[in-house]
Amino acid sequence: MRKLSIPKEVRDVLHNLEQAGFQAYAVGGCVRDLLRRGEPKDWDVTTNAKPEQIEKLFPDSFYENKFGTVTVKTSSKKPALAEIEVTTYRVDEKYSDKRHPDTVRFTATLEEDLARRDFTVNALALNEAQGVAKIIDPFDGQKDLGDKIIRAVGNPADRFREDALRMMRAVRLATELGFSIEENTHQAIKENAKSIDLIAKERVRDELIKIIDAKQAYEGVLLLKDTGLLQVVLPELAAGIGVGQNKHHIYTVFEHNALSLKWGAEHDYPFHVKLAALLHDVGKVETKRGEGPDSTFYGHEIVGSRITRQILTRLRFPVKSTHTISMLVKHHLFYYNVGEVTAKSVRRLVAKVGPENMADLIKVRICDRMGSGVPKPEPYRLRHFQYMVEKVQKDPLSPKMLKMNGDDIMELLKIEPGPKVGQLLAILLDEVLDEPKRNKKVYLKNRIKELGELPESELQRLSQKSKEKQEEFEQAVDEKVKEKYWVK
Repeated sequence: MRKLSIPKEVRDVLHNLEQAGFQAYAVGGCVRDLLRRGEPKDWDVTTNAKPEQIEKLFPDSFYENKFGTVTVKTSSKKPALAEIEVTTYRVDEKYSDKRHPDTVRFTATLEEDLARRDFTVNALALNEAQGVAKIIDPFDGQKDLGDKIIRAVGNPADRFREDALRMMRAVRLATELGFSIEENTHQAIKENAKSIDLIAKERVRDELIKIIDAKQAYEGVLLLKDTGLLQVVLPELAAGIGVGQNKHHIYTVFEHNALSLKWGAEHDYPFHVKLAALLHDVGKVETKRGEGPDSTFYGHEIVGSRITRQILTRLRFPVKSTHTISMLVKHHLFYYNVGEVTAKSVRRLVAKVGPENMADLIKVRICDRMGSGVPKPEPYRLRHFQYMVEKVQKDPLSPKMLKMNGDDIMELLKIEPGPKVGQLLAILLDEVLDEPKRNKKVYLKNRIKELGELPESELQRLSQKSKEKQEEFEQAVDEKVKEKYWVK
């Protein structure tokens, strides 16, 4: 017996069912998360009431499946509580497709319902009376929670033959929670890993995303490898296991890719950066020439980009994500030696990658560096490159900023092309930089007429002064960008 805080919306559902004479319990992952002092992502309720009885009790609900689950809507603004799934106690029959039961049979007991669930930490039910929680735990899920173990309910091979996706879920749960997989459950995954190929790619992708997006993503990828799932889901990545590199690397291709992901995961990089980091050297196996310290991998970034695109297409990733991630893999080897990188080459790279992707590309490169075992994520030369990227992306101060151009000046003053047009533009630009509100045609027309009356010598003086001020302004901006990246 222990005190646990069940949200009012869930208590109301439980209470309404009990008042009508039915049993009702919160069940599954929400109980697990509550016991771990976490915040449940959703709430499920199980009951001996039949679907049609649940619908009568909760008019604002819908029933659109064959598995006995009625979705009850609440007035909560919280996504986790806006809809609560209420499912009748059931026993699942044969799983022909290795994913869903062919049919379900409603049962009268909670224990039978819990016995069909995947893992002991999810086979937990909870009810509350006067603020005191009663936990139903027939498979010692609380003990496994305390021991940080993912263990299948009953015979693990049976659970995975019923639903092969449970193997990916075991790895995902272990990764998210920082748990290990119990020995017999682990062995059963190894023996049944190939059957994950029978599952819809979208479902496998969704579990893979959660693994890579977890803080312990590195450990998750190692678990995928050790269970044999990696070899089925990402064979191109698994191909790097045991493949040595050259004198510039102390890790194998697979170890390096996994460690690159580790840095990105531990530093909360965006998902697409982490996946690009994991796959950035996936082309090395195909391009490797020679053995030992002088082996080469010429063009591995191009091949890796192609392989990455094939992987993501196979796993049904969105087209936009596929393009972005494969592009990051393709350009991860950008050159950034101080003194050798020119503004022109940086502009060319920005044009290829897109300004919006440059920060992510640099993050992939940092992952690559740290996955190689180097001590610093951002050495001076990489910080200098970041400075160059920001510098070339800043719009230079230009007369193009003005609402009137040289043609407008010539037409207004009835003059021919010549130095006077440039002088007037320089003065106008200086005044607009001082006060941006002046950049309006009415003001500029009046000012052009006033300046057009000035002697040539005075116009030259004002123009020169304006150019000097603009150069000082640009230099100050440049110094601020340098200071941002600690470069000289």
